[in-house]
Amino acid sequence: MTPEQFLDRLKRGGLEPAYLFLGAEAYNRERARRALIEAALAPEERETGFTRHDLDQVSLAAAVDDARSLSLFAARRVIWLARAEAAVPKGKSGDGDEEASSGSLPLEEYLRDPAPGTVLVIETARYDFEGEDKAKLERVRQFFSVVPAQVEFRRFTPEAARALAQNLARAMEVKLGLAELALLLEATGHEASRIAAEMEKLSLFANGRKIEAEDIAALVPDAQSTTIFALVAALGRGDRAKALESLDTLTRAGEYMPLALAFLATQFRMALAAREAGMRGASEIQARFERTGTRIWPQRARQISETIQAFPQARLEGALAKVFEADRALRDAHPDDRIVMENMIFELCPPAGR
Repeated sequence: MTPEQFLDRLKRGGLEPAYLFLGAEAYNRERARRALIEAALAPEERETGFTRHDLDQVSLAAAVDDARSLSLFAARRVIWLARAEAAVPKGKSGDGDEEASSGSLPLEEYLRDPAPGTVLVIETARYDFEGEDKAKLERVRQFFSVVPAQVEFRRFTPEAARALAQNLARAMEVKLGLAELALLLEATGHEASRIAAEMEKLSLFANGRKIEAEDIAALVPDAQSTTIFALVAALGRGDRAKALESLDTLTRAGEYMPLALAFLATQFRMALAAREAGMRGASEIQARFERTGTRIWPQRARQISETIQAFPQARLEGALAKVFEADRALRDAHPDDRIVMENMIFELCPPAGR
């Protein structure tokens, strides 16, 4: 089930004797943990009624024995079995499968007659649902398949992360424009737990005023990347003053300039492709790129639209050549990164009237 389905069942008063929490996503997992404890234990029961075991420190059989035992101090209990992947045998062959079956036998026997008033939560947060972790996570799922109530904590999609940020901004009364929202999402890598933490920080810092891009760059860890996007946008608009200002910020922060050039090259290539395809306006640019499998934000589509307006096709082609030259210059034996970047900015953003 999804985290939302899990929370909905809790609200309707349904508690299972055991749950399996799967996935590395931290924000919804923490929401689910708090909600389950609140549903299973009264406030006065939470100190004595909650027990955590790490299965890389104790065996699954010993943890299940604790769940089976009645407590003298708590009528209701939540037994939390963290790092559950450690309980899964390392075998990969048929012998390993037999070992896995015997390893989960104590849990299977417990679930035939679970202790009344006790909720057992088995949590594996090490593995994700994609990439190299996928097979490992499925092995964990198979080992604990005797637990019917399984909750999957998948990472947020970019769309879901954006919706979460907007909901949190409304709830915390954070005044955040679309451009600033896009910068925050990029700075946090669309990670829900970081979005929530940084939104709370911005709420306390702003105290009711509108959040600016400079606030995000100052407060959000690793937000130098947001300044890279500001540089890209300024160059795309042909705004020399803003581009030099962004370059100054990046230089003082010790940013790796080839990274900024990589973003810039992508911006110009997408603008050139959009111009050659006859795309008009940000909404058409976003829709056409997404139909080809390239997901972009509305703010990024607006930046591409601004770049198209600021750069005729010949200048776009020339700009890509200038970016290539700057990248090559940065790879010389002893380049002065700032001078290389300043020269590129002056060439890409000529004074008005030229």
